[in-house]
Amino acid sequence: MNDPVPPAETLRTALARLLDGLPPRQATGAVERLIGSYRGATPTDAPILRDRADVVAYAAYRMPATFEAVHFALEAFADAVPEWTPQGHVDIGGGTGSATWAVTATWPGDRPVTVLDWAEPALTLGKELATANPALRNAGWRRARIGSALTLDPTDLITVSYVLNELTAPDRTALVDAAASAAQAVVIVEAGTPDGYARVIEARDRLIAAGFHIAAPCPHSAACPIVPGEDWCHFSARVSRSSLHRRVKGGSLPYEDEKFSYVAAARFPVTPAAARVVRRPQIRKGQVLLDLCERDEQLRRTTVTKRHGDLYKAARDTDWGDAWPDKS
Repeated sequence: MNDPVPPAETLRTALARLLDGLPPRQATGAVERLIGSYRGATPTDAPILRDRADVVAYAAYRMPATFEAVHFALEAFADAVPEWTPQGHVDIGGGTGSATWAVTATWPGDRPVTVLDWAEPALTLGKELATANPALRNAGWRRARIGSALTLDPTDLITVSYVLNELTAPDRTALVDAAASAAQAVVIVEAGTPDGYARVIEARDRLIAAGFHIAAPCPHSAACPIVPGEDWCHFSARVSRSSLHRRVKGGSLPYEDEKFSYVAAARFPVTPAAARVVRRPQIRKGQVLLDLCERDEQLRRTTVTKRHGDLYKAARDTDWGDAWPDKS
């Protein structure tokens, strides 16, 4: 019996089929135009994804990166709640549904799924793509304004990825509060920039105030130890680049790195990592330098050397964003 094809590979194949029917020049032009505006300050009642050509081009360009970022966050969350599986999922502002694919990659199986977005062409394309993923074939795709007027039914998991930047500050607050009221678990992903991190921290604070426990990336639910304006917490996921990526960016590498910030939280008990690697490890001769956010609410640099034996081997295999064990 053949093993099932991973959702990431299925998604790439489905996106490639869509691009086959779109002239390369049209696809490239649409992406170049949309890159400059889609994640900007455009009101959510005026969709930028105007037609199928826009949506196909943007989906092919952005869905793989969004999938990888959300999947990274969900895997870290799943590690903190190993006995839990969502029985329902709502993706707010999900567009073509990247986060729904990431959820199925993290927790295989069927569950009620609803994608909410204002852009009708994006929802239509997302529904079409979902036919390639058995776990999403019965998903609901519903047009809705994303903001303070949004009403949500109770569900286990809510994802909000690359959406908060599109909202006014009052709408961001209202959306996070609505998600906290409706869900048992909330995962929010934003661009890995200082502004994206600030939006994630704002959402994190509201989730904690609503009674949620932080599961990832933080090893605690106390205040973030990073001094605002001096640094920001973000991570990186490697994304296979399509021919469209290479045409638009003019690069030759077969991959790119998607930088993002995230928070994952739950109403129920969680077991966060003892520490989290918050920068790319520095591997030197006979030692590895790890920058860690630790459970006692501190940022520390730890040096692991060959004399640490198995811990040194683990450090050499550790990547940015990974959990790090309690060494006590």
